Amino acid sequence: MATRNIKEVAQLARVSVGTVSNVLNRPEIVSPATRERVFEAIKKLGFVRNEVARHLRVGRSRTVGLVVLDVSNPFFVDVAQGAEAVADDHDTMVVLCNSAGDPGRERRHLDQLEQQRVMGILITPVEMETPWLEELIARGTPVVLVDSPATGLQCSVAVDDRLGGQIAGAHLIERGHRRIMFVGGPPSIKQVADRHTGVISAVAAADGAVELLTSTAPALTVAEGRAIGERVAALPADERPTAAFCANDMMALGFLQAMASHGLRVPEDLAIIGYDDIDFAAAAAVPLSSVRQPRELLGRTAIDLLLEEVAEPEQHRHRQVIFQPDLVIRESSAFRR
Repeated sequence: MATRNIKEVAQLARVSVGTVSNVLNRPEIVSPATRERVFEAIKKLGFVRNEVARHLRVGRSRTVGLVVLDVSNPFFVDVAQGAEAVADDHDTMVVLCNSAGDPGRERRHLDQLEQQRVMGILITPVEMETPWLEELIARGTPVVLVDSPATGLQCSVAVDDRLGGQIAGAHLIERGHRRIMFVGGPPSIKQVADRHTGVISAVAAADGAVELLTSTAPALTVAEGRAIGERVAALPADERPTAAFCANDMMALGFLQAMASHGLRVPEDLAIIGYDDIDFAAAAAVPLSSVRQPRELLGRTAIDLLLEEVAEPEQHRHRQVIFQPDLVIRESSAFRR
């Protein structure tokens, strides 16, 4: 079937091309009877408007890019669901891009989104310093940082990760642990660095009574958590930490798998705390204690700030929204030594 165009719709509906355009873009200014006639003609002809051409005319699409660190992590899926729920109410689509923790891949996604003239971008950056992100903003694309605090050049929504690390460490110390391991990912990721700083502060408050070990991996994944767990489980009992605070739940679940495969009891032999409180945390073989983040709320708040900036760029003032984390205590850390 040949592609129908807007002129054919206008002819069949007996209106001008401008009226058809108004029905498609500003239906509230067209009378109900005329709108019904135009929609009937669209249905009969099977007309589909060319969104790409329309975006070229107006300068921006009705699309928001969401660039995340790891699309396989349920945390980011929940963030995306929150953003999409708000976007849907505003006739806007969210396009999900996975940087996979790779700065080069992140930059390629940003370039492609800018070329597509997206309305704006939500992003959890791979590294603390992202000059290409600043260049993107300078060229006029609104950006909101998600799960990462900003410096003032853009809006951001985040959780106080230092506090999250501190309350996790304080809980383990209160449970009697004196040798604690922080199981982290790349320290270039600000969230990881802040969670590490938080647990360091909790250990410092113990006045030398607690030893903090650190083990890092190139990615915040189940496989990397399991690999570190395998190495820890192989240590002699008197050298092994008695508790582990993992930088996210994915690593914590992998670490838990390693303990189980080596016959170590959680939490009696080794307690574990994760971060994010994804749904899988409560459903683990040993229900996982975790520092909870408001995952969907992060996404909803981020896109609210972006849409606000798009609607009133001159009046908009950048805001940095910080949420407070909560520690959810489950079986994996409940044992008191």
